[in-house]
Amino acid sequence: MPRVLLILAVVGLAVYALVDVWGSEEDERGGLPRWLWVLLIVLLPLLGAIAWIVVRVSARRSGTSGPGSGGRPTPPRPGGGPRRPSGPVAPDDDPEFLWRLEQEKRRQQREARAEDDTEDKS
Repeated sequence: MPRVLLILAVVGLAVYALVDVWGSEEDERGGLPRWLWVLLIVLLPLLGAIAWIVVRVSARRSGTSGPGSGGRPTPPRPGGGPRRPSGPVAPDDDPEFLWRLEQEKRRQQREARAEDDTEDKS
């Protein structure tokens, strides 16, 4: 019974590591490509998974992962005041918002064209 639990734990750890590698960003992988991490985890499930977790945790602690970081340390602000958020400040500076706005505009244009076509046929 303990052997079965140990095997299940190793398989579970390897599956977790594979899923985590697949969803990781390039700067979180410690300089290795995704395919090499997958190969390492599949061939050496325990060592590969533990190595991946160590690299991922160290990348998170060093602050190289996450949106807007770019892997570069930010210089200290003069005066040491509060930091401004690194994300967009206004909706028109948010690329996702602008993309959704453009999609909505295109959808409305398609609907207007479809209504014009049905009126012309009547």
